[in-house]
Parts: sequence; structure tokens; C-alpha cells
Amino acid sequence: MENREILSIKQRFGIIGNAPSLNHAIQVATQVAATDLTVMITGESGSGKESFSKIIHQLSARKHGKFIAINCGAIPEGTIDSELFGHEKGSFTGANEARKGYFEVTDGGTIFLDEIGEMPVETQARLLRVLENKEFIRVGSSKVMKTDVRVVAATNVNLLKNVQKGKFREDLYYRLNTVPIQVPPLRERGNDIELLFRKFATDFAEQYHVQPLSLTAESKQILINFPFPGNIRQLKNLAEQMSALELDRVVEKQTMLKYLPSTSNQLAVLESDDKGLNERDLLYKVLFDMRQDMTDLKKIVLQLAKGNTNINSVIQENPQLFSGVMEDQPAASKSTPTETSLAVRQNTSPVNYTPTTRPPQENQPIIITNDDDYQNNTYDIDNMVEVEEEEESLSIEKKEKELIIKALQKNNNKRKYAAQDLGISERTLYRKIKQYELDE
Repeated sequence: MENREILSIKQRFGIIGNAPSLNHAIQVATQVAATDLTVMITGESGSGKESFSKIIHQLSARKHGKFIAINCGAIPEGTIDSELFGHEKGSFTGANEARKGYFEVTDGGTIFLDEIGEMPVETQARLLRVLENKEFIRVGSSKVMKTDVRVVAATNVNLLKNVQKGKFREDLYYRLNTVPIQVPPLRERGNDIELLFRKFATDFAEQYHVQPLSLTAESKQILINFPFPGNIRQLKNLAEQMSALELDRVVEKQTMLKYLPSTSNQLAVLESDDKGLNERDLLYKVLFDMRQDMTDLKKIVLQLAKGNTNINSVIQENPQLFSGVMEDQPAASKSTPTETSLAVRQNTSPVNYTPTTRPPQENQPIIITNDDDYQNNTYDIDNMVEVEEEEESLSIEKKEKELIIKALQKNNNKRKYAAQDLGISERTLYRKIKQYELDE
């Protein structure tokens, strides 16, 4: 039977669900709230990490002090020190007056630092000083100031890997990770998915003045089995969309499938040997794999053109390049290489020509003919289609720069909205703009 204290906390903070992993996270948050220890909340984006920071603050002796939630990934790298620790007048361009930072105004309260992994290394050193000595220095000042603030941090990335890569300070990691709380992803919470959907459907029914949605047994099972890479945030958006658009208030199987995206098309749920990759990393990996395949194919075409190999041996030596292609061809097309077209000719009237008459020169364009000429060594030189061997542009940096320019143009150079369109933090966008010299 569920602990009454945990049930009371759920009702107070609007937490819905009965999954054992969720109850354990609430129990740990409740126990650590009475202390003054630093807490690290880990969990996927949209899983509800901020709710646990509020539990810790409201159940602590600091509940009458201020509570401030800060998204470290949304603050530009050049201003985050000023935001957190304040600055003096004239300390940098635009600093027309002195300003208090969050650690100063929240003295006696709690600061929730979300996306702590996005914090710059220089700022991490300042934060470590606050945690260890409860002191900080404003930007542009030399005066040491004191503050009594409890820090609750959260991240959706593996900070230990960032430590190994040199992107996050090891001493700060262990200082923040005094008490870890793991918030489970929605897909691991079983029937909680249905409970949350019903709650959201009821809320939106009241908002739109319609009858609440109800699920059939089949649609409920589909919902529970869906991986929800966006977690609770994605489920809430789904419930709102269906509540607003569906005329039939009983959700059947086909209706549910219509609103749920195919998992095979979602980079977030791709099966990969590289665990922990985000969507952009997976996309880059796919592009690099494609580039490697193109390079391999170019080498094969060059070998075929020079007569150094034949199609059958190429297929046997490179099965990964032809899987899913040869199986779709008629059986006869697999048996003889002469039936597989290598190129297009503009004129089918052959002119006898032997390769030894005109040996291939270095850096000469690759000339590919149809199979009959290939087998008989007859080439129509004047009417052949020449395929220039050129390096295909698959530069990730070039594509990334183009996307940033388009996003900025679309949003009239408003970087906040451009960052949202690109799916990156505003601070990351600032860094990319500086990297590609787009601010000139």
C-alpha cells in the first residue's frame, strides 16, 4: 500500500502516477529536503525534474525564502556570469548601473540550476566557490560577498562523460552530486501514462468546453507501449491536440496511431550502438555514414571503369552497400553482369575502339558506357556521357552554417526564436554565430 506521506506530496504538487521508480524519487526528495545538502536531479527532457526541485524547497527550512529556477542553456555564455553573480557599473559594455545576481537576491533561499551541463567552464569555477565557501565576486569587482543559498541542479545528459571529455569540472560534479535523484522517463512508468493522459484530457476538455476523451482497450495499449522520447511534455501536447481536433470522443486504435509518430522515423528512438547520443549526434552519424558509402561507391565505379574488377566480385566484397537492392531485382539480373546497366549513352551506334589505343590518364574524367560496350571493349568516344569525378560537399559545418543563416533570416535576426527553431539553446546559438562570424 502506498505511503500516506508520498500520497500527500503527490496531491500537493500535482504529481500523478504510482510507478515504484517515481515513488522512490519522491521519497529521496522528501528525505533530503530537511537537510541543506546539494542535490543533483537527473532525467530526460520533459520528465518533470523541476517538480522535484520545488518539493525539496517547499519541504525545507528555506520554504519562506525565494525560489528561482534558471535554465543555464538559455543564458548566453557572455552574460551568464552577470546573471548569476551580478556586475558593477561599467564592468562591460552596456553595464550602465550595478546589478545584483541571482545568488545575491536569493540569499536564504533555493536556486534550481536546470541544464547544468550547458554551463561554461569558467562559470563552473565561480559556482564551485559558492558551494564550498558560500562566497562570490561580482563581475568587474574585487569585493568578496557572502550568500547562503541552497543549490539544486538538474541535467538530461551524462555529466560523468562530460567530465571525461573535459567539458565539466570533476570537482564540481562530485560537489553537486552529493544526493542524486533519478527521475524515471515516461516509457518506464507503465500505466502512469494512461493516468496522465486522462488527467490532461480532462483539463483540456474543461478548457475547450468539450467532453473528455476516453480510450478503448487497444488504443490504451498502444499509448502505454509508445516510447515517448519527449516524455510528459510530449504526452500533454498529444492530449491537447486530440482534445481540440477529434470529434469522436472515444479514441479508437486507428485514431491513436494517426496522432503518434512512427518510431522508425524518430531519431530519438533509433536503435544505436552509441548509447546516449542526442538527435543531432545521431543525424551527424547518419550523414557521415552516407558520406563513407558514397566514397566507397566512387572507388568501385573507378575500378569498374578501369576493368580491374567485375560486378559479381564487387557485390560479394561489399554486401553492406547492396543489401536491400539486389534482393528486389529479378533473378536473371543477379546472374549476369551484362544485364546490369552501368551508364547511359546518347548514341547506341558503336565505334570499335580498344582501350589500349587511349590509355586512361591521371585525373581524366571517368567514362562509363553501357554493358554491351563494356564487355566488347567498344566505345563511342564522341557521344559518351562524361561523369566528372568531383568531391561531393557533405560538410557538416557548412550545412550547420546554412541552417543558422536561414533560421536567423526567418526570425528577423531574433536569436531567441531562431534557437527555438533550430532546437538548440540560445547560448549555443551565440557561440555558433561567433564561430561562423555571422555577427559581422
